[in-house]
Amino acid sequence: MPSTRHTVVGLGELLWDLLPAGKQLGGAPANFAYITSLLGDTGIPASRLGQDDLGEEAIRRLGQLGLATDFIQRDTQHSTGTVKVEVDRAGQPRFEICEADAVCFGSLAQRSAPSRSTIRCFLQATRPGALRVFDVNLRQSFYSAEVLSASMKLATIVKLNHEELPRIMQLFELEHRTEELSAQRLVALYNLKLVCITRGNGGSLLANADACHAHPGFRVKVADTVGAGDAFTAAMVHEYLRDASLQRMNEAANRIGAWVASQVGATPGLKPGGLERTLAEVS
Repeated sequence: MPSTRHTVVGLGELLWDLLPAGKQLGGAPANFAYITSLLGDTGIPASRLGQDDLGEEAIRRLGQLGLATDFIQRDTQHSTGTVKVEVDRAGQPRFEICEADAVCFGSLAQRSAPSRSTIRCFLQATRPGALRVFDVNLRQSFYSAEVLSASMKLATIVKLNHEELPRIMQLFELEHRTEELSAQRLVALYNLKLVCITRGNGGSLLANADACHAHPGFRVKVADTVGAGDAFTAAMVHEYLRDASLQRMNEAANRIGAWVASQVGATPGLKPGGLERTLAEVS
């Protein structure tokens, strides 16, 4: 593995997933940063927690996962977030990290004006060469065409799923014929380096200005899919920072996403032998 160790930031909501088997620390920043660290880069979650017991427990848990907590703010006015997660049969302010090589941010964390402003200020303060990854999440009514378009203008890479793509094309009043054509249309319209379309258990499509590559995904016994998308994103970013081909990015991202889906929770531990041996079982 290359010796270069990149600094990669997961920016957004940090909360507790209330799963049937018990609570797990969740939210894209923690999930993304954890997998980033497993891959050999420095993963940093940047978020805000309540000044409460759940916030203290979250700080301890981040430490247990080997993640730095220097960029976790504390809030005396709001409590630490929780979300109830039900699994079906299919398993289905101010920051200064100027040295960051990549930042991943989402749409869900921008549902309120203060957090949206904070995220945009953070992104605008990154160095010119930093990779900015916009991970779309169209939940309920917590999005708008303006927020999505503004985020894509700030992004280098955009990731969304196959159900979100036609909805976004409609919001932007753009024609949607095929995933490949729509992905490349977004690349051209927002001057993106890469668009990723995930397809659930059907793999993913990567598209840049010159080419597209599809991967069928890996078949695993799904425990739950919580955090699988964040793991996918972390691996994709890890490979992109190393100038990997579309094929290599797609394979690495699908493999680690499938592994996380085969485990309970978003931050599973490695088996003896480390990451390489753990992922070798995914085929």
